[in-house]
Amino acid sequence: MTGNSLGAPAGRTEGRHTGPDGVLGAPAERREGRQKVTGAARYAAEYAPPGRAHAWPVPATIARGRVTAVDTSAALALPGVLAVLTPDDAPRTAAPEDATLAVLQGPDVPHRGWCVALAVADSLETARAAARAVRVAYKEEPHHAELDPGHRDAYEPEEVNAGYPGRVEHGAPEAAFAAAEVRVDVTYRVPPLHNHPMEPHASTAQWDGDRLTVYTSSQGGTTVRSVLAQMFELSEDRITVVTEHVGGGFGSKGTPRPDVVLAVMAARRTGRPVTVAYPRRYLPTTVGHRAPTVQRLRLGANADGRFTAVLHEVTTHTSRVKEFVEQAAVPARMMYATPNLLSAHLVVPLDVPTPSWMRAPGEAPGMYALESAVDELADALGTDPVELRIRNEPEREPDSGKPFSSRHLVECLREGARRFGWAERDPRTRSRTEGPLLLGTGVAAATYPAAAVPATATARALPDGTFTVRINATDIGTGARTVLAQIAADALGAPLDRVRTEIGHSDLPSAWLAGGSMGTASWGWAVHEACAELASRLAAHTGPPPADGIETRADTAGRADADSPYSRHAFGAHFAEVAVDTVTGETRVRRLLGIFAAGRILNSRTARSQFVGGMTMGLGMALTEHSTLDRAFGDFTEADLASYHVPAHADVPDIEADWIDEDDPHLNPMGSKGIGEIGIVGTAAAIGNAVHHATGIRFRELPLTPDRIITRLLSEG
Repeated sequence: MTGNSLGAPAGRTEGRHTGPDGVLGAPAERREGRQKVTGAARYAAEYAPPGRAHAWPVPATIARGRVTAVDTSAALALPGVLAVLTPDDAPRTAAPEDATLAVLQGPDVPHRGWCVALAVADSLETARAAARAVRVAYKEEPHHAELDPGHRDAYEPEEVNAGYPGRVEHGAPEAAFAAAEVRVDVTYRVPPLHNHPMEPHASTAQWDGDRLTVYTSSQGGTTVRSVLAQMFELSEDRITVVTEHVGGGFGSKGTPRPDVVLAVMAARRTGRPVTVAYPRRYLPTTVGHRAPTVQRLRLGANADGRFTAVLHEVTTHTSRVKEFVEQAAVPARMMYATPNLLSAHLVVPLDVPTPSWMRAPGEAPGMYALESAVDELADALGTDPVELRIRNEPEREPDSGKPFSSRHLVECLREGARRFGWAERDPRTRSRTEGPLLLGTGVAAATYPAAAVPATATARALPDGTFTVRINATDIGTGARTVLAQIAADALGAPLDRVRTEIGHSDLPSAWLAGGSMGTASWGWAVHEACAELASRLAAHTGPPPADGIETRADTAGRADADSPYSRHAFGAHFAEVAVDTVTGETRVRRLLGIFAAGRILNSRTARSQFVGGMTMGLGMALTEHSTLDRAFGDFTEADLASYHVPAHADVPDIEADWIDEDDPHLNPMGSKGIGEIGIVGTAAAIGNAVHHATGIRFRELPLTPDRIITRLLSEG
């Protein structure tokens, strides 16, 4: 073990048995699986109250300016059209804290794709036709949509996403870098990226007098209810939000998006239930994106490979609607031991859609650049890249000085290297070939914060020997229902099939959204406490529970959000093998291996699925996914899945994901860490480092598409 590691030795989680029948950690099948494969699971746009209408948004076709007139006559003349909402006559709302939700509240157009009208009709097809018949006149204004690190409006934000300081500096990083025996000064670029969940953003809204019911595709129904209550000036107890099944979000559904506000407005105007389902082509300008980053890394080291300076400076963009700053320089603050550290951000406000969360915001692009630069330093030193990372393992978090609650990165690196066959690797570039193919292998480390927020839950014991656990958690495809049932069964000492979970409804005890890899850690804490208290009460109770059962309630406020004396993170190590075709420039990933240290694994089946899903998304980030922000139009040119290429089955090799058995008592009662995001962190860097090993050429801009590869191979090969 290293540093302040408090965990157990490495081992396979599958062999660990906990609770009365090994229920916690067991590979239990997802409870909603049959509903989903048979079509019984209903998503937001599939709720069809009597008299339901459909609405279709009209996006702005200019990059900046204002609406001067909206001609709705042709649209309203179509049979079945109920209304067309415009900035002049749409229902007024209170100003939201999130300005991206202030749709149809005025004539200003802050970016292309901003909603400037909404057509409502009896059918989806008619609503779409009506939207296309709306004519909008604009007064255009000059716009700027190109990220330029030297832009005169660039500024250093006080805070970046997740509340981190925009700038952290320790020691004398500039002087230490200048004096270092070995130096690397490189710049990496990551393009705009998009979430593109399988289920596009959709909401169905229905008014019954002054009561509002909303079915929405969101990662957090509690948040949706509070936002709608503020905007429409209702008490929260007059609003019901249902998020029973959600077809993915990857951060883009973390908070309410315009679809839910538009659906509520249209339902109020027409007096009928209304569904708004955003077309996929509209998503890039409407629901957030991963902002592009230009990242300068300067690493200084002694001849023995110990870091003397780490400087990570990031430039990114935000919109003029609201500030969102991708925290890509933050991981450098805790990753490696160094006496001299600079981690800083610059942000440029542009006339672009507002960026937002995308799986592992900050860590995914930031660790790509950092781990690629570490690989470059290993080359400069002539040191094995695995050993260089191990050599710079910190005893405490470099930024805060806090001890780690647990940190098993070294174990992940060593176990991954053993299983990958790293010792047999020839470190020379272009040392392995198969005909026209160049073969290479690469490694990268991964990290993601482990945290929790307050939640409430109830647990009830019924006379028939069953239990019901209730909490407004949201299952976005991760298996939350199943894992919460396992936590409950473990705390109750009951068989898993005796526990029923109710989630995804705002009438349930409130809980935070599914995001930041904090869902299970937060919800599970409340569920564990409610069930532990219930088990204690049952032990003191004589005979069966009364007819209405025995119920307990838990609220983790004041504890889940309490300051911790520890730095809490999950860690991992990624290994990749690639084949680069010297004729076509195509890169194929042959092997991906991820070894993770993420606390106690609560369900080995769903955990492996999450790790593999994140690694697959990282493969897409490395090889295929990108958007081009057209500076002339202020719009993303890759706006659908025909042009924005996510990995398909044919692109994904036999990915192996595993973990070491980590016991961390400083997290939550389960000892678990979030696993939904760490899988993507480091994958792109491992693949990029493998491509360098294969070709001898360092590519510093993602994605590694064939045109970029072949151009460099022809010019430098």
